Amino acid sequence: MSSPCGRPGEGRGWTRRDFVRAAACGALAAGTGLWSCSPQRRAEVFVAKAATYSTDLVPLLLAGLRELGISPAEVAGKRILLKPNLVEPRAGAEHINTHPAVVRAAAESFLKLGATAVEVGEGSGHCRDPLRVLEESGLAEVLYEDHIPYTDLNMDGWSEVPNAGSATKLKGFAIPDAVRRADWVVSVAKMKTHHWAGVTLSMKNLFGMMPGSLYGWPKNVLHVAGIHQSVADICATVRPRFAIVDGIVGMEGDGPIMGGAKAAGVLVMGRDLPAVDATAARIMGIDPERIGYLLLAGGRLGTTDARSIAQRGERIADVVTPFALVPGIPAHRGLRAG
Repeated sequence: MSSPCGRPGEGRGWTRRDFVRAAACGALAAGTGLWSCSPQRRAEVFVAKAATYSTDLVPLLLAGLRELGISPAEVAGKRILLKPNLVEPRAGAEHINTHPAVVRAAAESFLKLGATAVEVGEGSGHCRDPLRVLEESGLAEVLYEDHIPYTDLNMDGWSEVPNAGSATKLKGFAIPDAVRRADWVVSVAKMKTHHWAGVTLSMKNLFGMMPGSLYGWPKNVLHVAGIHQSVADICATVRPRFAIVDGIVGMEGDGPIMGGAKAAGVLVMGRDLPAVDATAARIMGIDPERIGYLLLAGGRLGTTDARSIAQRGERIADVVTPFALVPGIPAHRGLRAG
């Protein structure tokens, strides 16, 4: 008999963790019909050390892409959309938004592999002024110097597509034109704790693809539909091809805006977004099996079980940097890895 949320250890019966995971999946899936968990798949995640943003990040990203089996033949001729996390502009606060150096290195890496074009798109969750967001985050200078096109996804044209998931009751999503014309959507996220979701990493970063002109600021429609459920459904619908999590300097405490800086000194990347986020959570000292959207995604959209993730680059044990949690925030309770 196999677990509904992954395989229990074969030949040893179910462990306590297997039962906890199965119960959690059942609770989250209740009322959503099709969102039952299925056996875990295999995935690979690459972890690179980077002490500061002045590190030459391009060789690290290219090494990760190579280790993960992404060849020039696979990237050649593709249009790449990089989706950073620019939730709130604040000059000099490198722990809030994806750092411009990571965005620049990602763009250069995909171009070196033969991408036809790389552009950046974001729909900031709070500030409605895209120029202010770009200038105060420091990204404007990079985009100008490197001639990288930028699209404000909050105000871009859009088309409604059916919801490919079933965790929410939403029938479809308004997908911006810039997202639809991209061959590869790459989530270039920030490693942060989160007031409502527990953590925000590559999957939660996709909230910013939903146009604020329709979903509100900060994407209120999705909050009402359920944050964890919306994250899972957006990921199922958009189907991003790759993720890079900027953990060189992340945010701990009352994220995604009010927390403090936390230097983790890592970049985490991979094709399988649930596996990337589960690995990043473990680096943060957080149990991914207690994050609602990862429970929904594990076994269906990707892999979260450590037994099913092949770690490339650095070992998790060598880079673990526990992020501070806030006891008074309900979404933080019980997240600490045992």
